[in-house]
Amino acid sequence: MYLPDELRLAVVGLGYVGLPLAIAFSQRHLVLGFDIKRSRISALQEGHDFTLEVSDEELAQATQLTLSSDAEDLRHCNVFIATVPTPIDQHKRPDLDLLLRASEIIGQALKKGDIVIYESTVYPGATEEQCVPVLERTSGLVFNVDFYVGYSPERINPGDKAHRIADICKVTSGSTPEAAETIDALYREIITAGTYKAESIRVAEAAKVIENTQRDVNIALINELTIIFNKMGIDTEAVLRAAGTKWNFLPFRPGLVGGHCIGVDPYYLTHKAQAIGHHPEIILAGRRLNDSMGTYVVSQLVKALTRRCIAISGAKVLIMGLSFKENCPDLRNTRIVHVVRELKEYGLTVNICDPWVSKEEAHHEYNVELIDAPLAGTYDAIVVAVAHREFVAMGAAALHALGKPEHILYDLKYVLPAGASDLRL
Repeated sequence: MYLPDELRLAVVGLGYVGLPLAIAFSQRHLVLGFDIKRSRISALQEGHDFTLEVSDEELAQATQLTLSSDAEDLRHCNVFIATVPTPIDQHKRPDLDLLLRASEIIGQALKKGDIVIYESTVYPGATEEQCVPVLERTSGLVFNVDFYVGYSPERINPGDKAHRIADICKVTSGSTPEAAETIDALYREIITAGTYKAESIRVAEAAKVIENTQRDVNIALINELTIIFNKMGIDTEAVLRAAGTKWNFLPFRPGLVGGHCIGVDPYYLTHKAQAIGHHPEIILAGRRLNDSMGTYVVSQLVKALTRRCIAISGAKVLIMGLSFKENCPDLRNTRIVHVVRELKEYGLTVNICDPWVSKEEAHHEYNVELIDAPLAGTYDAIVVAVAHREFVAMGAAALHALGKPEHILYDLKYVLPAGASDLRL
């Protein structure tokens, strides 16, 4: 099979992944950008992307991109790319609700000869076991006879302006050899870094889910080493710098592991592993340790306050940063929230400032309030939780100036040189 002469492409889901993808394809084709949230469509039509992944200028120049929240508009398309979130639920199980809903919407517009490509992170087998039956049921068509499916996992790194869609090698796959080649050819049009055609959809799904699982396990190791070195009075950063002089030492750093990928993807793999009768010990051990780091951070801070004879109940703490990573407004699965909640359980008063994050979104997602700017001389503890460029630029003196005469400055992100803060992770 080949790409249709009149390619009419739809990108379903216009978040951190979907919008940049729609913009990229619109440089070569007519593209329909679809999202069920009317507010999202309205904001984009007004010319601004709140995720900051796409600039106002890029939006204005995307003249071949049409935006819609009306599912009827999808009926005019013949290639569909689903880029919706796949989070985990409160029990840390895969939540495919949005993906299956997207499949229903696409299925209602599906016609003979159409292609559906999924980019959302899933466990191996999910595309063909979960999504395809929905497409068949809602369309009345037969898989690999009337329509075809592919999987090409997203590799977007939110906030990273150096590694854009075109600059990252793209893994592709298809439900038949012909579909795989057609889908690979489609992505080759926009990916200057090249593509890698996987042997099957399941291989592509597995490749995606282990990318972040590998990072998660490695960070867990460094986090555990940090706990050990802190007990020994050894500076972890100094140890990592020394070890990093060996050519094959992996440069991971300790931290709170959140976000839409690293803190989520391992649970997709472990869910599938357990479903087929294997208990994944290393992956789950890494997840448990990384999930517990917020509690560790709070315990370290409380101990430091106690050593300074600062009363815990009623103490005032400033958390600098709420997004899951620096220089990015992305709040998905941010672990800073767990630090905030646990501090409040100790009876501390917590203020949060983050110049990158929407106050409305912070309240909607986590029921937390952000302050505009912290006042000097106010806090018993200051926690630099995210390395936003604004916080880095402040330097040690300005950060310490936010505290009372007796205070604790806790640098979670190694923003300051050794000795410039009271605590480092």
